[in-house]
Amino acid sequence: MSTILGISAFYHDSAACLVRDGEIIAAAQEERFTRIKHDYSFPVHAARYCLKEAAITAEQLDYVGFYDKPLLKFDRLLETYLDYAPAGFRSFLKSMPLWMKEKLWMPDLIRTEMAKADGIADERAAKKAGKKFEWKLLFGDHHESHAASAFYPSPFEEAAILTIDGVGEWATSSIGIGKGNEITLLKELRFPDSLGLLYSAFTYYTGFKVNSGEYKVMGLAPYGEPKYATLIKDKLAEVRDDGSIRMNHEYFSYSQGLRMTNRAFDKIFGGPPRRPESKITQREMDLARSIQVITEEAMLKMAGFVYRETGMKRLCMAGGVALNCVANGRLLRESPFEDIWIQPAAGDAGGALGIALAVWHRYLEKPRVSAEQAGTWRSGRDENSNDLPPYADGMKGSYLGPQSSVAEIEEFLQSGNLPYKKYSREQLPEVVAQFLADEKIVGLHQGRMEFGPRALGARSIIGDARSAEMQSAMNLKIKYRESFRPFAPSVLREHVAEWFELDYDSPYMMLVADVVASRRRKMSEEEKGLFGISKLNIKRSEIPAVTHVDYSARIQTVRRETNPLYWEIIEAFRQKTGCPVIVNTSFNVRGEPIVCMPEDSYRCFMRTEMDYLVLETCVLDKKDQPKFAEKTDWKSEFGLD
Repeated sequence: MSTILGISAFYHDSAACLVRDGEIIAAAQEERFTRIKHDYSFPVHAARYCLKEAAITAEQLDYVGFYDKPLLKFDRLLETYLDYAPAGFRSFLKSMPLWMKEKLWMPDLIRTEMAKADGIADERAAKKAGKKFEWKLLFGDHHESHAASAFYPSPFEEAAILTIDGVGEWATSSIGIGKGNEITLLKELRFPDSLGLLYSAFTYYTGFKVNSGEYKVMGLAPYGEPKYATLIKDKLAEVRDDGSIRMNHEYFSYSQGLRMTNRAFDKIFGGPPRRPESKITQREMDLARSIQVITEEAMLKMAGFVYRETGMKRLCMAGGVALNCVANGRLLRESPFEDIWIQPAAGDAGGALGIALAVWHRYLEKPRVSAEQAGTWRSGRDENSNDLPPYADGMKGSYLGPQSSVAEIEEFLQSGNLPYKKYSREQLPEVVAQFLADEKIVGLHQGRMEFGPRALGARSIIGDARSAEMQSAMNLKIKYRESFRPFAPSVLREHVAEWFELDYDSPYMMLVADVVASRRRKMSEEEKGLFGISKLNIKRSEIPAVTHVDYSARIQTVRRETNPLYWEIIEAFRQKTGCPVIVNTSFNVRGEPIVCMPEDSYRCFMRTEMDYLVLETCVLDKKDQPKFAEKTDWKSEFGLD
């Protein structure tokens, strides 16, 4: 038996993942424990959780894997500085002390931090306590870790692999093949040319935070027109037939400075970057639409190239750009691939999972049995049956985080004299469904926490998708965020094709598809003529709370076998209303990581205008709760995302 801990850290979204004999036992991001969004520090708390879930100590590990190669990354930073010197000297001075102090001494640092995960001050104290860390430390390549996270947990026996992000060591995207337990990377695009960094440059320029606000740009895009797309291709980036891009670095500063763009960039787009939190204008909407169009074009060309190079019928994807679910929806509809699977923790957090699985399958050469090979996954419906095809993968629904028992929850509630009502497991779906039918907003905390950036019904805020007021209420009174941002639907897998132009599993909310025409509302000529943000408050379908301004929705399909309670809540809601669709958004406020423990959920519940909180089978009514007072203004606790 081999137990492997995968680690990603020090850049953004640090995480830990524990794999035992090829099975993913636990995985979590550090931010969920520290309450610091996108926490990049060593994942001491996440590693401690993984060890606890596996019922072992750090000294019982066989291998620890780190998701990239720090020396190669240092080589890139140093070579880039020399290429641009003396430009970028401030950036160089800022980054070098950290490298010289910590990152170049990664093996020592990892052993010290792993001692802390075991509850000991450092490695020296561990030795005094008689603990011996005899596990082997291995380092993986950044994009190989992404590729491993994409292919190994996928249901496919063999597939093409496409990874796209900002930058790893040198690679910014790569293509390859996965067969059985083997992964072979074939080609890569190298820094400073990067589709991910191009998108992040526009994230920065439109006033949002890089490595955090890219999804805002994606959500803002439908309000604009692609009026800058031609300018981008003429001046900033050539998109080649194979999807690779060649960037004109006269307009960018990320290679040598602390900003993404420069004055030349400002000049061609008519002014400086939008100040964060200032009013969003039509210019930002049009810029968002333009870069989204360019990104979709590049990804479609990449997919076509991968298909031609590999001859595979299925595609696996990872890397931060693979979180662009609008582009993913187009890949499913328009690319030559028959099936697509995307790692739910596609960003750097998923690198921890990728390196752990790579150690098992590649380093130890252990075999892999895919869901396709085991018969628990099949593509498409059987022509002779109305039954759903079986669906399984290695991610266990991405429910890989901590779970509190009902006894632990009751102890927490009783210790704080917090009123609640306890229901049986059988009663609960009907109770929650009635709340939703009454247009109440519910915080749902049940089962194991999700791994990755999406809430999937374990740490979710849910509501009635039929309500025309739900999007506004959730954005302004619950999430405290920009009004333009859309919400996602959770829909029963059995009924997804009745409501959306999709008959395919999307368990991780990674695909966008349109609401079917029969569910759309006919708009007046005046409504059709609206422009920009004025489109926002128009009711577009029978499920307006989850229908974006272009009729699209980011879909999560729910199966009973993957998340029984969540499926039963939606089914009970369907039986009451005839609608198998509810609103699902992450259980947090703007700038806060998704909640982890019951106390996080209660605090978020009381800070917002949610009506009910469900902690496993314990239900709390906001009206019954004691006055909630905090010593400081909690809105200053979290940085803007």
